[in-house]
Amino acid sequence: MMKIFESEYRFMQILWEYEPVNSTELVKLCNQELGWKKSTTYTVIKKLAQKHALANENATVTSLVTKETVDRQAGEELLERTCNGNIPAFLAAFLKDRKLSKEDVDKIKQLIDEAEEG
Repeated sequence: MMKIFESEYRFMQILWEYEPVNSTELVKLCNQELGWKKSTTYTVIKKLAQKHALANENATVTSLVTKETVDRQAGEELLERTCNGNIPAFLAAFLKDRKLSKEDVDKIKQLIDEAEEG
């Protein structure tokens, strides 16, 4: 599982929104949205290419992983780190002192029904 750090994730959000994008344009976007210098953007492009999270070919940058994949991996890492992979314990901690709308409860029930082993 590849580890995407917070700054890399913010970069990837820009990439997912604008891809495929010319690296020069990506530098401008990262400067506008993240306040990054050109060298910072190119360093992150290089690191994420080494992690196989993106491709930079002929100065065109495209993602090799989806936002959903990265988010799922981050969620799994959080679950493992905080509750040793115990989903009920994670939900109990997350929902403590929270009130859920009827729509949220219905959606969670639907997700559980879809995930239930048959």
